[in-house]
Amino acid sequence: MLLKESSTNVPFLRFDYLHTWWQTRGGGEWPGEAQIVIVTACEGERLVGIAPLFYTPDWEGKPALLLLGSIEISDYLDLIARPEDLPRFTEALLAYLQAENGKSLPEWSRLDFYNVLENSPSLDALQIIAQRLGWSYGCVPFRPSLSIQLPGDWETYLAGIDKKQRHEIRRKMRRAANAGVPVRWYIAQDPEKIEEEIDAFLSLMANDPEKDRFLTPPMRENFRNTMRAAFDQGYLSLAFLEIDSKKAAAYLNFDYLNTLWVYNSGMDNRFVEFSPGWVLLGELLKWANETGRTCFDFMRGDEDYKIRFGAKQRNVVRVTLSPQ
Repeated sequence: MLLKESSTNVPFLRFDYLHTWWQTRGGGEWPGEAQIVIVTACEGERLVGIAPLFYTPDWEGKPALLLLGSIEISDYLDLIARPEDLPRFTEALLAYLQAENGKSLPEWSRLDFYNVLENSPSLDALQIIAQRLGWSYGCVPFRPSLSIQLPGDWETYLAGIDKKQRHEIRRKMRRAANAGVPVRWYIAQDPEKIEEEIDAFLSLMANDPEKDRFLTPPMRENFRNTMRAAFDQGYLSLAFLEIDSKKAAAYLNFDYLNTLWVYNSGMDNRFVEFSPGWVLLGELLKWANETGRTCFDFMRGDEDYKIRFGAKQRNVVRVTLSPQ
């Protein structure tokens, strides 16, 4: 599988994720007339690279080719190629797209790539080839993305964050443990109950008015199918905190390549006095350290709580390329 050897390997580039995303066009983000454009390159029988693209008028109304998965609900996107193959794959890709523009491909005016990590090797490759071909090239920060490199030990992790924050995490976890009612957390693993767990997560997520508006019927379908596909493929980490046998908080994560990718969350405000979101996040960080995960990736967004838990910032960028 080429993705396993690619310079960028993230859950959002998996076939099952992108296939699910395309069924609803990103939960309704893009119109139904958007067209899928998958470009592959081979040398003999060896697959060299994949450009998972689609055609649509972009956010600015220009006919464009975007990375499949763009823009709102796929945190990290990229081309798929081995590091040693990336320069010549990129060169062949741009030459092909230019030659076939308006012929075998829909007529487009630019490539508009969002959510590429700022340290992706694809950026240098694209810029070099664009200059060689005389294309315009632009690269600007799009959104911040925060993550924690895990030391592999809970106490070592706590020692590395702000003293006040360390005290708060311990205090809130201790208060929950001494709540006087049963408190437990778990990761959903029972195939017979996974649909029920998915329903419970979406209900918790919808307790936030902003998230409730976000969860349109197509978006609910996308989330449901994404969770089911990730569960079937073995990389879903759907975690719940129960207080007095009631679900108080949940985190939807992907457990992939020794990284916990924190995708979304939901809370029951009836339990706010127990800080269920913080408690569950603390339990997940403790679990991730103790089970050999090396990174806790909060992904896009610079919410204050991520920084308090010790996350460091990087950016995803938007890259635009146009033939002259």
